[in-house]
Amino acid sequence: MDLRFSGEDQAFQEKARTFIERNLPADIGEKVKGGLRLYKDDYVRWHKILAKQGWLVPEWPEEHGGTNWTPVQRYIFLEEQARAYAPRLVAFGIKMVGPVIYTFGSPRQKQHYLPRIVSAEDFWCQGYSEPGSGSDLASLQTKAVRKGDHYIVNGSKTWTTMAQYADHMFCLCRTDPNAKFQEGISFLLIDMKQPGVEVKPIRTMDGSQEINTVYLTDVKVPVEDRVGEENKGWTYAKFLLSHERSGIARIGASKAQLDKLRQIAAAEPCGDGYLIDDEDFRREIAQIEIDLHTLEYTELRALTASAKGEAPGPEANVLKIRGTELQQKISELLMQAMGYYAMPFVPEALEHGYNEDPVGPQAAAPLAAQYFNMRKTSIYGGTNEIQRNIIAKMVLGL
Repeated sequence: MDLRFSGEDQAFQEKARTFIERNLPADIGEKVKGGLRLYKDDYVRWHKILAKQGWLVPEWPEEHGGTNWTPVQRYIFLEEQARAYAPRLVAFGIKMVGPVIYTFGSPRQKQHYLPRIVSAEDFWCQGYSEPGSGSDLASLQTKAVRKGDHYIVNGSKTWTTMAQYADHMFCLCRTDPNAKFQEGISFLLIDMKQPGVEVKPIRTMDGSQEINTVYLTDVKVPVEDRVGEENKGWTYAKFLLSHERSGIARIGASKAQLDKLRQIAAAEPCGDGYLIDDEDFRREIAQIEIDLHTLEYTELRALTASAKGEAPGPEANVLKIRGTELQQKISELLMQAMGYYAMPFVPEALEHGYNEDPVGPQAAAPLAAQYFNMRKTSIYGGTNEIQRNIIAKMVLGL
């Protein structure tokens, strides 16, 4: 595969770069570059800027707001956002439930929910994992019992990212307790603002409260808010997870972090020179760069398959494994580069205005929190061990 861009793609790259440079709010870019904490308003502001431009959901069908960009152009746009330190787009609406709705949803669901996802009128979260069902997701126990034109839902979901902000949850519920685990599950769209929904935050090692446990007690869900057929939710869940795992790789963001690592290493004294002059450290950086470049080929293959209307295959699992491993490795090298400066955990260092030095000792302040937070990347979206099992089954037939 030739990764060199055509003249048309180079022109698109310049157009995308110019737009992002002119429209990305400076305070948000500074937060992302400094590894600081982002809040709902930060994500929504950038979301709305892209939506106004018509560039929010380029992979969606054109009738629902897509751009008809080529896979390479979509790839370029993601790269340019990462290069400029734009915030990642919150995936639950635009990358996860949105594709499920426009692929499997009813006409009413498409007409109602898709525009509200694009406008940010609805903010979504994912109700998959449960206290006793994580990697073995098919063992979930949250029940939805049909009563006339509604389901009554009881159970709990956990590790629910951004549930404290969410208006809606797409949720897997067991609708046939007598069926085999994977055959008795339905995919429901739940209003988070109704009685019976309780959100309790979980404080993570980096001091944040981005994840939650959600308790569902006699929650009413209209049957018309079930996506697809009853008891076929596992099919839609697998489709969604394949899209989620593709996005988890975040190659562009890793490139930006690698550039930051180089800047810090070039400013950090080491012996008679700087850390960047150390042969062993340079070798570590070079290996990551090679791995990222190699992973780009896989990402482009996945994008090409998606453009043809194909669901992501084992490439999505490879992207998830290697992408998250590289994110973790870069966070480790950033800690190593700053040495003992990176050891203290300073929660307030993640707030805007704390650190004005991008490469000096103060740059180390958020690194411990980032390192802790990155430990989860090889777990969420399906643990990397599970991903290897899936690859063995899909590719090797084991």
